Amino acid sequence: QERLVESGGGFVQPGGSLKLSCTRSGSVFSVKRMGWYRQAQGKERDLVATITPRGDTISADSVKGRVTISMDNAKTTVTLQLHHLKPEDTGVYYCLQKIMNYKVSTGYDEHWGQGTAVAVPS
Repeated sequence: QERLVESGGGFVQPGGSLKLSCTRSGSVFSVKRMGWYRQAQGKERDLVATITPRGDTISADSVKGRVTISMDNAKTTVTLQLHHLKPEDTGVYYCLQKIMNYKVSTGYDEHWGQGTAVAVPS
């Protein structure tokens, strides 16, 4: 059974840095992509950054130049670092993993973490 354990988050001063980690359990060979999304109050959940086991990354325009995402050699932990934080970075950050499943039309299953709150005061 797939399980995601998130760590990090909390209160961060403007201009500060944030480090979030997400560790998965389950079969390493089925990981398609892992990463982070965030949801501000009253808004939709949006992409922050994701990474594949090969190291291919995608990040939102709002964090480009401020974000680093990495995956450990065991392909079980994804770490997000976000620098020069702004109040608009406030929200609940959710870890996502996509697991390959050719039995469904998308070709993968999605699993979400519980979320970890980040607050950057204005």
